[in-house]
Amino acid sequence: MRPSPERLVRTLVEELPPHDDREAADRRWALEWVDSGAPLFRVSKPATPPIHLVVYAVLVDERRDAVLLVDHRKAQAWLPPGGHVDPGEDPRRTVLREAEEELGLAACFHPVLGRDPFFLTVTPTRGADSHTDVTLWFVLEGDQRMPVTPELREFAEVRWFGLGEGARWEAERFDPGMSRFVAKLSAARLRLQEGTP
Repeated sequence: MRPSPERLVRTLVEELPPHDDREAADRRWALEWVDSGAPLFRVSKPATPPIHLVVYAVLVDERRDAVLLVDHRKAQAWLPPGGHVDPGEDPRRTVLREAEEELGLAACFHPVLGRDPFFLTVTPTRGADSHTDVTLWFVLEGDQRMPVTPELREFAEVRWFGLGEGARWEAERFDPGMSRFVAKLSAARLRLQEGTP
């Protein structure tokens, strides 16, 4: 028997190892939110319920040490592509669907980091209709040479950024969790190179 969508979300969040104190706090908060019985999925645009589950599809080009981001018109920031998890949908399915809808890509999960969420943030959105996104960040296999057909109604631009650009991840221009995501990704890649768990 398959678990309920809420049970699946709880398992995905519970099994996600936090990288830092902020992610540990966000993970605790998200588990309490799921356990509260509150609705997890957006059922009406723009923000009903005011807290809901979303995913990011973070395409990483390992050879070129780069990540694909989109200049999101509504958010007015550079973000990984992604979107809302539909009611009852497995977030792992959502992230692949969003990559296809927003970029025209048949994306694959990262061959080493796998198909479970890699990072978690709980973030108030910017602009009109502000709400709180509980975001599962999935790492997907990327290649700068892959053809991308962006959803131009949502994105002003699509661009690859070098992962080592460090100071460039200012919260005013990027998702506020971007620098912490890159730090976690860098630590995981270093452990993989060293052969440590």
